[in-house]
Amino acid sequence: MTENRARKLVLWFEELRKEDVPLVGGKCANLGEMINAGIPVPPGFAISAYAYKLFLEETGIADKVYSIIKETVKDPNDPKQYEEASAKIRQLIESTPIPSSIEKAIREYYKMLNDRVGAVEAFVAVRSSATAEDLPDASFAGQQETFLNVRGSDDLVYYVRKCWSSLFTPRAIFYRTQKGFPHEKVLISVAVQKMVNSKAAGVIFTLHPVTGDRSKIVIEGAWGLGEAVVSGAVTPDRFIVDKATLEVLSKEIAEKTVEYIRDPKTGKTLHAEVPPERRRIPCLTDEEIKELAKLAKRIEEHYGKPQDIEFAIDRDLPFPENIFIVQSRPETVWSLKVEEKPAGEIPAPVEKLIPVVKGLPASPGIYAGRVKVALDHQEAAKVMEKGDILVTRMTNPDWVPYMRMAGAIVTDDGGMTCHAAIVSRELGIPCIVGSKEATKLLKTGSYYTVDATSGVVYEGIVESLIKPTPKAAPTVAAVEAAVALPQWAIYPPVTATKIYVNLSIPDVADKVFNESRPDGVGLLRAEHLMLSVGKHPRLLIEEGGAEKMINAFAEGIRKVAQVFFPRPVVYRFLDFKPDEFLSLPGGEKYEKEAGHVGPNPLIGYRGAFRYIKEPDIFRLECRAIKKVREEYGLKNVWVMVPFVRTVEEFKNCLK
Repeated sequence: MTENRARKLVLWFEELRKEDVPLVGGKCANLGEMINAGIPVPPGFAISAYAYKLFLEETGIADKVYSIIKETVKDPNDPKQYEEASAKIRQLIESTPIPSSIEKAIREYYKMLNDRVGAVEAFVAVRSSATAEDLPDASFAGQQETFLNVRGSDDLVYYVRKCWSSLFTPRAIFYRTQKGFPHEKVLISVAVQKMVNSKAAGVIFTLHPVTGDRSKIVIEGAWGLGEAVVSGAVTPDRFIVDKATLEVLSKEIAEKTVEYIRDPKTGKTLHAEVPPERRRIPCLTDEEIKELAKLAKRIEEHYGKPQDIEFAIDRDLPFPENIFIVQSRPETVWSLKVEEKPAGEIPAPVEKLIPVVKGLPASPGIYAGRVKVALDHQEAAKVMEKGDILVTRMTNPDWVPYMRMAGAIVTDDGGMTCHAAIVSRELGIPCIVGSKEATKLLKTGSYYTVDATSGVVYEGIVESLIKPTPKAAPTVAAVEAAVALPQWAIYPPVTATKIYVNLSIPDVADKVFNESRPDGVGLLRAEHLMLSVGKHPRLLIEEGGAEKMINAFAEGIRKVAQVFFPRPVVYRFLDFKPDEFLSLPGGEKYEKEAGHVGPNPLIGYRGAFRYIKEPDIFRLECRAIKKVREEYGLKNVWVMVPFVRTVEEFKNCLK
């Protein structure tokens, strides 16, 4: 790389190769690589990582950005601190003007892109592409943001800054901190790519993602933009193709009820209901399926390893000019199987089943790993590492960050509807509850196999249980891929009774929807949203942070409502039992010292009665709901008022 090229602010995709990751990140480098390999990729340009670095230096905010992390993230295991640091940094970056030299280059290249594609103001996707100086093992997939259907140079400049600031999402800061990567070594490039006006889009795996079979190509697609498939908002059609012959081996056509499309009036992305006549017809023709498989095969051969590819079919162009590849990256599950667990780190597998602990199978699945016993969440913060088996007496909302880290969970207490059971099912983590003495019998640092399908923990790594994974509760995708199911098995009969799910954690909404296909959310709990804000609402109001609560609640509700749209989502307002908020900053003062904590919190100062006494807090939740329904347009959100003692109490609530 020449010195001159290394200091370029903007480069066309065709100027890039896969070796240019340090200059423009993996996404942009691979778009350039594919263009030069003859793969149809929508045209565009990359705003280099150097441009971002120059932005930080010329504006003088670099030191401020990194000092915010040092000053705010004191406890590397406290998610609230990452959220606080992220909010401060993103506000700083997004409010800082871009130096004129960089802004001028962005506007000039956008104008040249318009000339290339014959548009006055082309719609573009603004996509982040992170990279790291001297950190070859760093991986930043999925940590930054993408913005679709951006139009006009003013909006483009605005969203470039949003992309830059997404280098500091809570998840991204956490990842770098946990990996020990210096934040100042991580830079970000931005891909500006002509939008495909998608009639259909989706993903392609050049091996079977469930079985790892490399002789197959699996294509999943749906109507509209690919976001509907990636986010899990819709069940996609699935096509399995023989890699050698390109013969279509099977088609599974789903009922596709929602699509993300470009609004012809505003140009913005909107989610709309698919007309009934298109819901059960394939989103791809046989010609398109074979052409996509052929392209996927070429891409895999070019890179020499299995790929995870995103595609889009343009509604305005004829076949085959309508087929575009918008991203390709290495497949990360089966491709890395041979690299798992270096020799010597984990004891040899055992075949003799030695039960150590038995309990209730609260969340099915099988997992083998190292145990960490923690009797409180402060201890968990010190000892838990990603993938450990968490063993404790019982969990509450304070435990959620460490439950997310766990490969499996075992508790002494609890039943099938306890906190540990509910959250584990939402997270998809194997969990055994009610074992009575797991904290005494299981030893920190020792290896065990958790069979949460049967409710038994075995000593050591039991290979016969973990290797042939069908013993674990099989996913619908695995069953569908293994056998040709009749239509009634793939699409259960419509019943008079609607089947809803309960949710506490918005981040797992897409996973729950994808696996269960429920008719809606019967109960979206507010308590986890309050805990994620990190302060007692009364303290927030006193500190002038009411908007923070409104925005956090609105964002959490939006995540769920968007995934389930148009299915109903019933949001339950904060039940607000005093004892549940004692651990929050301000909890002692506004609950205990205020005299709200009584002998029986279940029938005390809570629910609708509390809304009447503290209407200012209740109004913040109402404003969040209004924002979701009116600003985001998600009219599928409804509300539930908890713990209403009398009709009169409910009437007063409505006032």
